[in-house]
Amino acid sequence: MNIYKDYIQEIEERKNQGLHPKPIDSAELLSEIIAQIKDTNNEYREDSLKFFIYNTLPGTTSAAGEKAKFLKEIILGQSVVAEITPAFAFELLSHMKGGPSIEVLLDLALGNDAAIAKEAAKVLKTQVFLYEADTDRLVEAFKNNNTIAKEILESYAQAEFFTKLPEVADEIKVVTFIAGEGDISTDLLSPGNQAHSRSDRELHGQCMITPQAQQEIKALQAQHPDKSVMLIAEKGTMGVGSSRMSGVNNVALWTGKQASPYIPFVNIAPIVGGTNGISPIFLTTVDVTGGIGLDLKNWVKKVDADGNVIRNENDEPILEQTYSVATGTVLTINIKEKKLYNGDQELIDISKAFTPQKMEFIKAGGSYAIVFGKKLQTLAAKVLDVEAPLVYAPSKEVSYEGQGLTAVEKIFNKNAVGIAPGKVLHAGSDVRVEVNIVGSQDTTGLMTAQELESMAATVISPIVDGAYQSGCHTASVWDKKAQANIPKLMKFMNDFGLITARDPKGVYHSMTDVIHKVLNDITIDEWAIIIGGDSHTRMSKGVAFGADSGTVALALATGEASMPIPESVKVTFKGDMKGYMDFRDVVHATQAQMLHQFGGENVFQGRIIEVHIGTLTADQAFTFTDWTAEMKAKASICISEDDTLIESLEIAKGRIQIMIDKGMDNDKHVLQGLINKADKRIAEIKSAEKPALTPDANAKYYAEVVVDLDLIAEPMIADPDVNNADVSKRYTHDTIRPLSFYGGVKKVDLGFIGSCMVHKGDMKILAQMLKNVEAQTGKVEFNAPLVVAPPTYNIVDELKAEGDWEVLQKYSGFEFDDNAPKGAARTEYENMLYLERPGCNLCMGNQEKAAKGDTVMATSTRLFQGRVVEDKEGKKGESLLSSTPVVVLSTILGRTPTIEEYTAAVDGINLTKFAPSNKSLVM
Repeated sequence: MNIYKDYIQEIEERKNQGLHPKPIDSAELLSEIIAQIKDTNNEYREDSLKFFIYNTLPGTTSAAGEKAKFLKEIILGQSVVAEITPAFAFELLSHMKGGPSIEVLLDLALGNDAAIAKEAAKVLKTQVFLYEADTDRLVEAFKNNNTIAKEILESYAQAEFFTKLPEVADEIKVVTFIAGEGDISTDLLSPGNQAHSRSDRELHGQCMITPQAQQEIKALQAQHPDKSVMLIAEKGTMGVGSSRMSGVNNVALWTGKQASPYIPFVNIAPIVGGTNGISPIFLTTVDVTGGIGLDLKNWVKKVDADGNVIRNENDEPILEQTYSVATGTVLTINIKEKKLYNGDQELIDISKAFTPQKMEFIKAGGSYAIVFGKKLQTLAAKVLDVEAPLVYAPSKEVSYEGQGLTAVEKIFNKNAVGIAPGKVLHAGSDVRVEVNIVGSQDTTGLMTAQELESMAATVISPIVDGAYQSGCHTASVWDKKAQANIPKLMKFMNDFGLITARDPKGVYHSMTDVIHKVLNDITIDEWAIIIGGDSHTRMSKGVAFGADSGTVALALATGEASMPIPESVKVTFKGDMKGYMDFRDVVHATQAQMLHQFGGENVFQGRIIEVHIGTLTADQAFTFTDWTAEMKAKASICISEDDTLIESLEIAKGRIQIMIDKGMDNDKHVLQGLINKADKRIAEIKSAEKPALTPDANAKYYAEVVVDLDLIAEPMIADPDVNNADVSKRYTHDTIRPLSFYGGVKKVDLGFIGSCMVHKGDMKILAQMLKNVEAQTGKVEFNAPLVVAPPTYNIVDELKAEGDWEVLQKYSGFEFDDNAPKGAARTEYENMLYLERPGCNLCMGNQEKAAKGDTVMATSTRLFQGRVVEDKEGKKGESLLSSTPVVVLSTILGRTPTIEEYTAAVDGINLTKFAPSNKSLVM
C-alpha cells in the first residue's frame, strides 16, 4: 500500500498548487490500483477506478502495459468489474494509442473466440500506431488463411482508419486574444526557466504568459462557450525562438480540446495567428496537434499614391491596420471557402493554412496519425498485392521544365520518399523525406520520450545514420530537478538507440557539449537532412531543421519527416573583411544589409538561406548558420569548396573518434559507421566522382543578397532595443547597430562568452586579449563579471594542450569542477572571470541568469525578454549580442568600448577571418 499512499500524498500536495492528480506512468502503482479495483470491499476502490480509467498514460509506458493486460482479462471474462464491461474495455483499448494495447488487441483478434475476435478487429481497424512486430503478426496470420487478419489488412489497405473519421467542419468560430505585441517568443508560452516541468503538462501549463492572461482566456471561454480562443501575435510573428512542443501544448491546454476523455491534459487543435504569420518551427508543432496557424496580415506597409512605402523619421515603414483583431473580436474561419470573415465581411484569404496536407492533419487530430497511416496503408496493399486507393492527398510535386535546382532542392530530391520515378522537384513541393541525423536536447527530451511512448515506439529507425541525446541545457547546475529528470532521460534514450551525453551505465564521463556542436560534427555528408529538437539545429553541412519534440520523436521512430521544400535566398559576398573585424560582425551585417536592401522586408523569413561561404570550415561557418534561426529562416545551407569540405569532414572524423575513445559508441557501432561514411564521402570528393554540393547555375531563388564586406567598418551589435516606443520593435533580432552608436559610455553589468555561437577560436581570442590587455596596462582588472562557457569538452582539452586554458585559469576566480558540480544556480556575480562547465549556461535561461535589470553583453543568440536577464522595477534587463572581442573588452571596461579602444585591444590578435571564395560555387 505504500506506493498508493505516496500517490495520495502527492495528490494532496498538488491540490495546494491548484493541480489535479499527476497522470500515472508507473506499472508498480497501477498494479496496486488494479488490485484495489479487484477487491470489491477496498476503501480506495472508487478512486482507483477513476485513476485506472481516466488518469493512466497510454502508449508504451509501463502503466499502459498493466492497463492493457487487465482490460484483456476483463474481455476474456477472467476478471469481472461491474463498472468496466467488455465493451467499455474495448473502448478504453481504442484510446491507448499503440504498444501494449495493440499487442492485446492482436491477441484477441487472432484468438479462438470468434465473437471477441470480431470486436477486437473493429477496434484494430481504427488504429494506426503499428510497428513491425505488430504488422508481422498480421501478415503471418494472413498467410495462414486467418480471415480476421485478412479483413483487418483489407481495411488498412483502404485506410478506413482515416476515411471513417468525421469530416472537418466547414467553419470555426473564434474569439481573439492578443497574447502580445511584436514577435511572440515561445519563451512567453513555455519559459525556459520552467523546463523541468514540461513533462508534467498541467503543472507546466501554469507558466503560460501570465496568470492574468490565463484568467482572461477563461473569461473569454465563459463568455463565448461555442467558440475557440485564438491566440494572436499583434504586429509580429507567433512562436519565434526555441522549438517548443511545450509552447503549443500550453496553448492547446488553455484553448484547444481534449484529445481523449481517457487521457489527461493532452489537448489538440489550438488556433494561433500572427500579423506576420507563424514561425516555421512553431507551425510544424501546431500541425503535430492538428491545429490551425493563420497569417493574419492585419497590418500592412503604408504606401503613397505612387505605391512607394511611406517611412517615419527612423526610416522604418509606417504600418496601417487593415482590420482589427483586438481581444474579444469574434471571427469566422471559413474552411470551405478558405477565407477569414468578421460577420459577413471577408477579411483575407487563408488558403495557405488549409492545404490538402494540413486538412488531413486537422481531420486526423495531428500529423503523426497521417505519417503512420500512410505507411500502414502502403504495407497492407503490398501484402494483399492490390493497388492502394488514393485516400490521402498525393505528395505535392512541383516541377519546372528547364529550371535548375538550388542546394536544398537537390538534397530533397536525393532523400525524397514515394515520389513519381524520375520526377524533379522544385520549391513548393510537399514530400516525405528520409532523415539522416537526429538530435534530442535535454529540456525537451523528456517530452520526446513521452511522444515516443505515446506513439508506441521502442527502438530507433534503422534508416537513421546517427542520433544524439544532449545534456547541454541542464549542464550549468546539477540540482535536484536535473538529478531527478536527466538520468531517467538518458537511460530511456540510450535504450532506444541514441548516443547519449551521459552514460546510464556510468562507464564514460558525462559530456555536456552543446547539442548543435555535436550534431555539426556527426553530420558527415553535406547531402544529409538533420532534424533536431532546438531552433538552432542549423548545421554547416547538410540542411538541418529545428523541430519540436514531437517531430523529433517521429524522425527517431520512422526515420522520416514530411515537409514542403522551401524557397531559397542566395547570399554571396564581395569586398574585403577588415583585419580588426571578427566574422560574427559579418553575420550581423548580413542581416542588417539584407533588411536595408529590401526596404525592411525580411526575405529570409520562412526560407532557406543558401550561403556561399566557400572558404570557412565547419566550426567557423556554423557561426553563420546558427544565427540564421534569428533571421527567422526555415534553415540554411553552406556551399563549400571541395578542399574546405574535406577539411571539415576530417575535423568531424577526429571528434567522432574522441567520442568512440571515451566509450560512447553503442552495440551497433553507430559512431564508427559515421566515420566510415565520412571516409567514403572524402574519397568521392577527392576522386571527383561526387564533388561538394553546389546549386545549379540556372536555379531560381526568391531573392539574392550580396553582402558588401567593405561596408563593415566596426563591430556590429544586435540590440533588443528595450525602450523602443513601438512595442512591436522590441526584442527582435533586426535592430543591428554599430559599436559607435553607444559612444563608449553604455554601462555593461555582465559579459557572457559561450553558447553555440562560439568555437575554439573564440576561446583563443579571449586568452590572447587578456594577454594583450596585461601587456598594455600591466594588469587585467574586470569592471564587470565575465562568464565563459566553452561549447565542448574537446575545446577545453585542446586549449589545455595548447596552453590557452592556463592563461584563462590565471585570470579566473572560478573554474568548474565535474567532481563537485554546482547544486544551485548563481544569483550574484563578482567582477571576475568565471570558467563554467561546457554547455549552454546563460543562453538557456533555465538555470543560470544574470542579475535582474542587468545590461548583458553576450556572444549568445538570445535577446528575448526574460531569457538571459529579467527586468527589475525601474530598469529593463537587456541582452546585447556581439563578437567575443567586444564582450571581453566590455567587461574589462565595464562599459561599451570606443572603436579606438577596440582596435587597440585586438591588435595582433588572430580573429576569425573570412575571404569570399574565388572559385565558382555553382554547377
